[in-house]
Amino acid sequence: MKKKIIICNWKLNGDKKFIKNFINKLNKYSKLYNNYIISISPPIIYMDYTRKLIKNKNIYLTSQNVDINIQGSFTGDISAKMLKDIYTKYIIIGHSERKIYHKENNKILLKKIIITKKLNMIPIICIGENLNEYKLKISKKICKNQLKYLIRKKGINIIKNSIIAYEPIWSIGTGKNANIKHISKINKSIKKYLINKDINIKNKFKIIYGGSINKINANKIINNKNIDGLLIGKSSLNLKEFINIIKNINNN
Repeated sequence: MKKKIIICNWKLNGDKKFIKNFINKLNKYSKLYNNYIISISPPIIYMDYTRKLIKNKNIYLTSQNVDINIQGSFTGDISAKMLKDIYTKYIIIGHSERKIYHKENNKILLKKIIITKKLNMIPIICIGENLNEYKLKISKKICKNQLKYLIRKKGINIIKNSIIAYEPIWSIGTGKNANIKHISKINKSIKKYLINKDINIKNKFKIIYGGSINKINANKIINNKNIDGLLIGKSSLNLKEFINIIKNINNN
C-alpha cells in the first residue's frame, strides 16, 4: 500500500450524462495521476456503468455502502458479493452521514468491515470528532475510541490492509477544513496507537484525510508525511476543480 490514494465520493449526485462526461475527460488526463491511486465512488446504481468507462489501470471503484448480509430477503440492500462481482476494490464504511442519517453503530460497522475483508475488498473506515469535541481538544481520544471497539472485538488484524479516513465531522461539506498541523497530529497519533498495539501492522494500512478539500489546500495535505491520501467530496464533482487538485499536488 505504497502509493497515496485519492477517493472521489460523489455521494447522492450524478447521472449517466454527468458520469460519461466526467470519466471520458478524466481518461485523457491519465499521465497526471500515474503516481497516485484514484478511486471513483458514484451512487451504487451507476458503479458498473462507471467501471465500463474507465480506461486507466490506476482508477478503481469505491462503493459508498455495503450491507451486512451476503444474500437473502433484504429488500433494497447491496451485498459485498454483488460489489465484488462488478470489480469494486474499496468500500466506505462508517461515514458520519451513514451514522447520523441511518443510525449505524459500531456493531453494524464492524460487521460491514468483516464482510468486506472476507471478500478481499478494502474497507475505508471513517473516524472523526464533532465540533464540540474538537473545541474541547479531545479529537485524539475520540478517534482512538472509535478504533478501540474494532480492535477489542476482532484484534489488531482488523486494521491490516484497511484504510482509515480521518474526517472531522464539523468539516464535512462546510468549507471549514482542519489546519494541516491538526490533521498531521491526529494521523500521527493514530498511527502510533496502532503500531504500539502490534509493530507488525506498520506499513499495512493507510490513514487518509477528508473534509472540505479543494485545489488550495489539497497540496499541503496530501504531501504531509503523516497523510496517505485524500477522501474528496464536493470538489470531486467538479472535473475542473478535481484536475486542478491533481495538477497542484503533482507540481509540489
